[in-house]
Amino acid sequence: MAQKLPAVDVVLVGFGWTGAIMGHELTEAGLEVLAIERGSLRETSTDFAPTFIQDELRYRYRGHLFEQTAQETLTFRNTSDQKALPMRRLGSFLPGTGVGGSILHWNGQAWRFLPYDFEIRSQTIARYGEGMVPQDMTLQDWGVTYDELEPYYTRWEELCGIAGQAGNVNGQKKSGGNPFEGRRSKSYPTPPMKQTYGPTLFAEAAGSIGLHPFPCPSANMSQAYTNPLGVSLAPCTYCGFCEKFGCGNYSKASAQTTILPVLMQKKNFGLRTESEVTAINLDSSRKHATGVTYVDMHGNEYEQPADLVVVCAYITHNVHLLMTSGIGTIYDPSTGQGTLGKNYCYQITPSVDVFLGDKVLNPFVGAGALGMIVDDWNGDNFDHSGLGFIHGGYIAGYVTTGRPIETEFLPEGTPKWGAKWKKAFIENYLTSMSVSLMGAVMPNAANHLDLDPSFRDVYGRPLMRMTYDFKQNELKMQDFTMAKMVDIAKAMKPREIKKSPRGPHYDIETYQSTHNTGGAIMGVTPQQSVVNRYLQHWDVSNLFVVGASAFPHNSGYNPTGTVSALALWAADAIRNQYLKRPGPLVQT
Repeated sequence: MAQKLPAVDVVLVGFGWTGAIMGHELTEAGLEVLAIERGSLRETSTDFAPTFIQDELRYRYRGHLFEQTAQETLTFRNTSDQKALPMRRLGSFLPGTGVGGSILHWNGQAWRFLPYDFEIRSQTIARYGEGMVPQDMTLQDWGVTYDELEPYYTRWEELCGIAGQAGNVNGQKKSGGNPFEGRRSKSYPTPPMKQTYGPTLFAEAAGSIGLHPFPCPSANMSQAYTNPLGVSLAPCTYCGFCEKFGCGNYSKASAQTTILPVLMQKKNFGLRTESEVTAINLDSSRKHATGVTYVDMHGNEYEQPADLVVVCAYITHNVHLLMTSGIGTIYDPSTGQGTLGKNYCYQITPSVDVFLGDKVLNPFVGAGALGMIVDDWNGDNFDHSGLGFIHGGYIAGYVTTGRPIETEFLPEGTPKWGAKWKKAFIENYLTSMSVSLMGAVMPNAANHLDLDPSFRDVYGRPLMRMTYDFKQNELKMQDFTMAKMVDIAKAMKPREIKKSPRGPHYDIETYQSTHNTGGAIMGVTPQQSVVNRYLQHWDVSNLFVVGASAFPHNSGYNPTGTVSALALWAADAIRNQYLKRPGPLVQT
């Protein structure tokens, strides 16, 4: 029997990046907020000190900041006719755990999606006709527009001190920025990072063939910065230990370096760590959430009543918790019925290794978002007529790290071990880099999340089952953009290049990105989505589901900026609409 606790106004399920945003915004509205986090407390000064955080074996390969599959996992298959098996070791993506969540180990590449992304179906059909959208591509508009989200993107960038060069401020194009970006109301809060030799060579080569290079928008600080909450961040030291690591220099925006120093001091905020929420509780009507049930580190079970439940864990956990709580109808790909688990997407990330030979790049001088970008082949920035695919991705010349275990540039024909492998590693370490693609993935009727019929977790709940494979849209887009990447690589005048495409099937073992999206998608009607335009659940009006689980497709950008803008958008709707008149914010 679960012990019933005193009620709070709001319970947050998960206390990562979106949990911190929601916690701050809702406590500012005067609400009593309690966050429940299954991982441990993590603090910059004690958990990420530079004296030990730069340990590649511990953090990158032994996954100290990541989920442990012995405690939490899912099953995977490429197609529905295969038997799904549990992930026994993280590979393709690396969900974080503990206070701060996955943003603790992000690179800091800080993007806004294109205006096209939010109205992708209607804009694609308007330009190319309905035949451009294949029958099995479950493409839909998001129910919110770029212009509506723009102020929230701006708030997020100011909260994090994002460094960059604007390309479009109030409709005025700015030299050196992204000429394809949506209209911005303000420039970035801080100037772009200083580029090292590798990204500089990439930009020169891209410019020489008529493309439009610009610096990656970065949450690695280009200079000291104090955000609107009064929290200060320090300049990046270009150590290269960003992705998969916490930042001990207070130089990378995260919950710990932007929000928590203020939020944790508030009397109307509480936090329970090492406690896993196992169910969202509903009343007898099943239209109203009464709170959650959770289990603490000692195995004790508690019922936490709350007037408002905000689920803000990682995308797969958001979806899994809704499924195991019996909230919504699980999507069935054979009939097309149901919405929960629909439109699961990932990204496709091919690369071209560039071996320069005579140019020393010193890759150990790096940062997570250090690089130059071309957006000419992203979104609908180019004419897709006759290409057989929609969308695209950004092409980057990053030098994010020179970490000695992971940084491996080896020409074709190099043995996988032994003296010749060592020789090739040493000869190419200082003089090589990659040209890479962050490729969009469109939703497909066959790709989805549901519950596995065979495997269960420690609480007796079915594991999440992921069914996902690359489709023709992604593979054709990869072929097209790979040719563009090769053009840039050749313009860098290398000694040789090596192409590394993905596919033809998705591989869950090899790391690609922690950019999973979908499954609890937003939209304009309950027939096509799980949550409405404010991330409010269609069936349970005092339940909000926040995170990349709301994305109806995945763009050709890193998702953190859009996750954050949507969280601020949803928090604003709760504060200024829901609290004044509790109930559905969108009428059906």
